[in-house]
Amino acid sequence: MLCPPALRPAVVAIYHFARTADDLADEGDASTSERARALRDYRADLSATVAGRAPSSRWPQVFTPLAREMPRLQPPLLHDLLDAFEQDLTPPRYRDRAHLLDYCRRSANPVGRLLLGLYGVNDAISLQRSDAICSALQLINFWQDFSRDGPRGRLYVPQADLERHGLAAEEVLACRDSPAARTLIADLCAWARTLMLEGAPLAPTLRGRAGWELRFVVQGGLLILDKIAARQHDSLLHRPALRVWDLPRLAWRALTMRAAP
Repeated sequence: MLCPPALRPAVVAIYHFARTADDLADEGDASTSERARALRDYRADLSATVAGRAPSSRWPQVFTPLAREMPRLQPPLLHDLLDAFEQDLTPPRYRDRAHLLDYCRRSANPVGRLLLGLYGVNDAISLQRSDAICSALQLINFWQDFSRDGPRGRLYVPQADLERHGLAAEEVLACRDSPAARTLIADLCAWARTLMLEGAPLAPTLRGRAGWELRFVVQGGLLILDKIAARQHDSLLHRPALRVWDLPRLAWRALTMRAAP
């Protein structure tokens, strides 16, 4: 409802491109080498589509609509997404926050920039704010998903933050709750909130449906952080989620957002 009809085919094409690549990297029982090979083939099909050549017949549901929308898209951003999915195959231990934000730059920020491009928004301030929102959403997803990522051996907490709070990586991977762990999560959530608030002024400046959609996106991320805080940052034990009954609160927050001076 919030996406203008003229842009829906492009948005759907972007979604299916990213969703399929994410599934290749993350779903099923394939080995890491098989996933890497599939992502290489997927990238080759993207390169062919960008060049106006016929891709393979493996993913027609992705590259046929993507080819139609390619004149409105920015291919380097699509390649950045694939870089992030390839990194997910063997995720590193992140040294510090800058290292983790570099991952967000490729895993999340391209989506915001692709959508702004469809809306014809390309000024530097809007792009900077979009990056802040998208990175914040990625971080919030990490701090929401400790109980899912830990059993998979995935750790997105920077080593510098672990050391500052006197924790070992193995404690977080094992979802071992403790006062130190909760203090760590509170610190990480504050970081994500700061980023989100840096980008939030973008939403009221976008006209029409785009602005309303982004208002809900921003407030949805902030509400997840509120839910984590309401449970005293026990994300190692409990995964917060948005529910249907949260919609009135989200709508009110979206409605009352104001543009920055």
